[in-house]
Amino acid sequence: MPLVFEGVPEAEMQGRADAFLARMRKRRTVRDFSDKPVPRKLIETAVRVAGTAPSGANQQPWSFVCISDPQRKALIRVGAEEEERAFYAGRAGEEWLDALSHLGTDENKPFLETAPWLIAIFAQRWGVDAEGNRIKHYYVPESVGIATGFLIAALHDAGLATLTHTPAPMNFLNAICGRPDNEKALILLVVGYPEEGCAVPAIGKKPLEEIATFL
Repeated sequence: MPLVFEGVPEAEMQGRADAFLARMRKRRTVRDFSDKPVPRKLIETAVRVAGTAPSGANQQPWSFVCISDPQRKALIRVGAEEEERAFYAGRAGEEWLDALSHLGTDENKPFLETAPWLIAIFAQRWGVDAEGNRIKHYYVPESVGIATGFLIAALHDAGLATLTHTPAPMNFLNAICGRPDNEKALILLVVGYPEEGCAVPAIGKKPLEEIATFL
């Protein structure tokens, strides 16, 4: 089918790019969330944006489980904090804990119940056809990572805050979310509004010359 490509006048391109950069520079990971409700429609739209991401062989090997039910969120908190206690008690190792120390994180994750939405992001390690046959998926982590980036950008652009939470392992999410064995939880994205008076670590991002090379 013919490509439908909506070009932008060259005179407007840099301005649009600069405006998007300015919006994304304001994005910060948040750990103190308000319980203010977020309309489901906003979450649906952001997930639709994630679903437009490119993927290996266009297999779209992702599932986004959007959770607002308080009971499920409570179960997720229990499962996550159990893994986090083991992590901070020694599973991580001193080097990893030292790398995290400036962020002030610990095993307590109240935001998993406070925030109005959790989005459990699953990677489909393989697919299943209509006859029940297993289908190999390609570039799964890369594809899900790109889609997650789209999702975070869409949520931020809509005026919401996020936290990428990655308790390890996350096998407990399959049971709570009712996901099949071919799916592996990669990220638990916490979504909502920042709590009033929320503070974030005084950190920055690397400048262009440290992250890019032009040849």
